[in-house]
Amino acid sequence: MNSSTSPAADYLHLVRMGIDTHQQPVVFIRSDCHVAIAEGFNANAQVEIHTTDQRLVAQLVLVTNDRLPCEQAALSEAAWRRLGCPPEGEKAWLHHAHPVESMSYVRGKLYGERFDQQRARAIINDIHAGLYSDIQLSAYVTACAGDRLDTDETIAITRAMVDSGLRLEWDNDVVLDKHCVGGLPANRTTPIVVAIVAANGLLMPKTSSRAITSPAGTADTMETLTHVQLGFEQMQQVVEKTGACLAWGGSVSLSPTDDMIIRIERALDLDSEGQLVASVISKKVAAGATHVLIDIPVGPTAKVRSEEKAHKLRQLLETTAAAMGLQVRTVISDGSQPIGRGIGPALEARDVLQVLQNDLHAPQDLRQKSLQLAAALLEMGAAAEPGSGHQLAERTLLSGAAWQQFERICQAQGGLKQPQPGAFSHCIYASHGGVVAYFNNRFLARLASLAGAPNAPGAGIELHVRLGDEVRAGAPLFTLYAQAAGELAYALDFLDGHTDVIRIEEELV
Repeated sequence: MNSSTSPAADYLHLVRMGIDTHQQPVVFIRSDCHVAIAEGFNANAQVEIHTTDQRLVAQLVLVTNDRLPCEQAALSEAAWRRLGCPPEGEKAWLHHAHPVESMSYVRGKLYGERFDQQRARAIINDIHAGLYSDIQLSAYVTACAGDRLDTDETIAITRAMVDSGLRLEWDNDVVLDKHCVGGLPANRTTPIVVAIVAANGLLMPKTSSRAITSPAGTADTMETLTHVQLGFEQMQQVVEKTGACLAWGGSVSLSPTDDMIIRIERALDLDSEGQLVASVISKKVAAGATHVLIDIPVGPTAKVRSEEKAHKLRQLLETTAAAMGLQVRTVISDGSQPIGRGIGPALEARDVLQVLQNDLHAPQDLRQKSLQLAAALLEMGAAAEPGSGHQLAERTLLSGAAWQQFERICQAQGGLKQPQPGAFSHCIYASHGGVVAYFNNRFLARLASLAGAPNAPGAGIELHVRLGDEVRAGAPLFTLYAQAAGELAYALDFLDGHTDVIRIEEELV
């Protein structure tokens, strides 16, 4: 219904409820208000909310007491943002949501039909518009799960995801980027790589994600060091000044449907190779990259668990990227254990600083992997001849040029801060001697999250051992950090009884 023709009695006044429902827009109204009665609303219904210039589909929660006035509709944080942050008291009209026509394509896919470009675009546009409920998103994720998307479908979805958001453009023939497909705790190479690459005069405007269920994303880690919520103009200014940035991608609306889909994938514990590729490539194209390096860690508890799957993923990434006019190089790396000592924003940031500052105590695995990735990008950007990238990357790090460049980037983004680990900690010790033979990456990530990461940036885990280390009974294995005593106790309670976090074999004589 057009708001200009709606009778006054049909509207409610919007208020901001201040309730975090993550990315799910929710609206709260009284069950006995005139709109609820007139429309015949039921709890959990999908309703369309109209203001004079905005439209949104949200989940309805009915309030049965007088804490919310009958003339008000209260918005969750997600709904308030999606409606363009309306002023308190703005008029809004609520109606039953119309059926989402693109759902017929999702149902068709479940019964064996394929997505063409028109169907993919219709689905992604409707998701972007907020027309899909969580149940409908779950159906889409299920339809795409596993290897159900072929190469052409993956390309179609990638193109639709790019078109649904902003697309950045840079006045350079070569714009570099990197990405890791994930599934490995810590592994915070990006800030180091960006500093090395930009110190050599190459353009690398890096936009990164926040964690969804992991203990930290690159944006979470960088936020303990500097400001990451940059608008497009701010981002341009930083890149013009320093040749790079380390910003949160969500602040510039690149491939905005991606986080909505990933949230459902994580809740259902369903992965889709095609959707993963569409997610990665769409964000790189939208960010204006021309050359991208993609890290694929492989290990028994990583996201990619076999070399066979890694090679299949590599082929799909490279084919999709080529169709989008993007040059991609992939690196298959060791995902058998975390990279670096810290898991969680502040602890990972501390590792990054130690490497950049050439601290003798810096984690060498993080240093070496960062140099490997930076070397590949330097060669891709023609700053180094093939085979000489590693030498240039190491020289840039050892000379202090990478650290100086990192400082410049942080200062341009609002200043450099010092990360602070949580005030509460507990060390876990080896129950017997032997050789460290196995890390359960998924459990370590879960444990750090239960301690409060990433919402509590000082929470997480500091590792004291690596694969192959010989330890004796009573040797420290890892320290758990939290910012509150209750969160530390909660994580330790979860840890109790789980003995396969770090496996020690071959008892020492």
